[in-house]
Amino acid sequence: MASQDWFDKDFYKVLGVSKDVTQADLKKTYRKLARKYHPDSNPGNAAAEAKFKEISEANSVLSDPEQRKEYDAVRAMGGGARFTAGGAGGQGGFEDVFGGMFGGGARGQQSSQQTQFDDLLGGMFGGQGGRFGQPSGGYRGFGGPTPGRDVSASTTLDFQTAVTGETITLQTSAGREIKVKIPAGVSDGQKIRLRGKGEPSPDGGAAGDLILTVAVRKHPVFERDGLNLRVTVPVTFVEAALGATIEVPTLGGETVKLRVTPGTPGGRVLRVKGRGVATAKGTGDLLAVVQIAVPSHLSKEAQEAVEALAAALPAENPRDELLARARG
Repeated sequence: MASQDWFDKDFYKVLGVSKDVTQADLKKTYRKLARKYHPDSNPGNAAAEAKFKEISEANSVLSDPEQRKEYDAVRAMGGGARFTAGGAGGQGGFEDVFGGMFGGGARGQQSSQQTQFDDLLGGMFGGQGGRFGQPSGGYRGFGGPTPGRDVSASTTLDFQTAVTGETITLQTSAGREIKVKIPAGVSDGQKIRLRGKGEPSPDGGAAGDLILTVAVRKHPVFERDGLNLRVTVPVTFVEAALGATIEVPTLGGETVKLRVTPGTPGGRVLRVKGRGVATAKGTGDLLAVVQIAVPSHLSKEAQEAVEALAAALPAENPRDELLARARG
């Protein structure tokens, strides 16, 4: 933005707010106007597009405390001044604004006044030698257009979508729909940066980014263990003692068969290669954790059979080693 625009344009009036508006109220007002005039909500409406650019320009200045301070200082000088192109002999320009401050026109002023002039510019606009604004950022300096602001958003995915990946549609506060490709293997709490999906630049620069935070719902059966999927599989005492072939579910819905060897204890992990989370960095496994299922009720005959088994087994205490290690 040229410095003259700060004299000519009343950004408070553009947004319809008072000069003492708080940053919170300013943000609410801008969002309301942005939704109303956004080009996506007004396709083909040139007037709405122009209004959107106007309010974006105003917000980009007033929402930045430093720029707002500079803008208020410039406006306080009075809107009647102009930065002219300069007449014969190269005069004109800043002299029209600052001439009266130093006791007359800029022509023939003493060097001490020129020093005051430079100091005033440097203090007012935060630069050196009268530069407006910062050394980069579009109209704030000489570094090119100002990039749009980044926008934060969040979404919740079901467990399978997070594991396999999918393209979803998000809606911004302005009503604009954005297609987002969720990569396979995204984890709970992970942040995804979407380039150019944030707020547009107020002066033709690159749009900001969308920072998407992902939450993942828990699955009733599976849980993540890095790239592996872990599932607890109940096994009967007979299956664990004598051995068996059992069916284990996979995340896709089909089942795979696993061999339980005789004497398998509870807590043993049976591994199915390549049935975990598949990503560009690698593929995990399915980990089936054995859980011994103990019957809650026994018939008289079953109880007698268990008692007979207990009598036939060696008289040993499986906790002896645990107790010895605990005693140190």
